[in-house]
Amino acid sequence: MTDSSVEAMAPYEVGRLAGAVLDSVGSVVVGKRDSLELVLAGILAGGHVLLEDLPGLGKTLTARCFAQALGLDFRRLQFTPDLLPADVTGSFLYDQRKGDFAFRAGPVFTNMLLADEINRTPPKTQSALLEAMQEKQVSVEGVTYRLDPPFHVLATANPIEYEGTYPLPEAQLDRFLLRVSFGYPTADEEWEVLRRRMSRRQEESQLTPVVNSHTLQAMQAALETVQVEDSIGRYIVELTAATREHSATLVGASPRGSLALLLLARARAVMSGRDYVVPEDVKDVAVPALAHRLTLRPEMWLRRVDPGFVVQEVLQNVAAPASGALPTYAGGYAEQ
Repeated sequence: MTDSSVEAMAPYEVGRLAGAVLDSVGSVVVGKRDSLELVLAGILAGGHVLLEDLPGLGKTLTARCFAQALGLDFRRLQFTPDLLPADVTGSFLYDQRKGDFAFRAGPVFTNMLLADEINRTPPKTQSALLEAMQEKQVSVEGVTYRLDPPFHVLATANPIEYEGTYPLPEAQLDRFLLRVSFGYPTADEEWEVLRRRMSRRQEESQLTPVVNSHTLQAMQAALETVQVEDSIGRYIVELTAATREHSATLVGASPRGSLALLLLARARAVMSGRDYVVPEDVKDVAVPALAHRLTLRPEMWLRRVDPGFVVQEVLQNVAAPASGALPTYAGGYAEQ
C-alpha cells in the first residue's frame, strides 16, 4: 500500500534502483543473489516476506541490510515463548501527571519490522501481527491506529522440525506474500564471509541508503503501470487452481495465492526494467509464492514430500502461454 500522492516511477528507473539496492545488500550478504531478488520483489510488491531457514544462515542480517539500503525506519522484535501481544502492538499506560491513560506505541509502528524467530512464540502472540500485516493498522482496546506507509514485516523462522518452535497458523502464513530460504553457502561463499569480516575489523556492517521511503513508494507505485495480458492472467489462475487438484494436497492455494503471483510477477517485470509481464516472471516466483500456502496430505509428510515439489510439478503440467502470442506494448519487448 503506497501513499496516493506518490507518483509512479518509470519501470526502467525502478530496475536501475533495484539493481543498486541488491548490489548494496550483496556487499554484506555473500551470494544468494536469487534469494535476495525474491525478498526485494516482495517488498516492491508491498508485501511481507517469511525467511525460513536454520539458525546462522543470514536471515536477520538480510532484513537489517534491506532496511538500511532502502532508508527505512527499522525495528527488531525478538519473539520468545513469553512475549505478549501488547509487546508487539503497544498498550495504554497510566500517566500520573495527566491523570489519564496514554498509548505507548509498540515496535510494530515502523517501516520495516524484523519479527525475529516468529515461530518461537505461541500462536496468540503471532496473531497480534495479523491485523497490522493485512489492514496496515493496529487496534488496541477499541482504538484503531493506522500504520504509516511503507510497512513491511520481514519475519525469520526456523524449520518446524527444529526444537522449541510453534507452527505458524495457516492464516498467518497466508499473510506472507512469499517464503524464501537461503540454504547453506558454498565453501567459497563461506570463506568470503570470513574474509569480509576480517577486512571490516568489526562485527556490525553499516550500509549507506540507496533510496528513501518516498522513493520506495514511487518504485512500488510503478507496479500498477505494468501490463498483464489476459493469457498470463489466466495462466496464473490455472496454476493456483492446479494446486487444489493435485493428488498430494489436502488444501491448495487460495485466491490470495493468485494475487501473490500477480503482484510478484509485476515486481519481477519492473526489476527487469519492463512494463509488461512475461510467463517467465510468473514461473520465477511460483514456488516461493505458493508452496507455503499448501497443506499436504498426512501421508505426504511421512514420505517427506516438500510442497515446493508439488508446485514444480504443477509448473510442468500447466502449459504456459507462448511469448510470441503476447501483444506488444508501448516500447516493444526487450530481448529475453
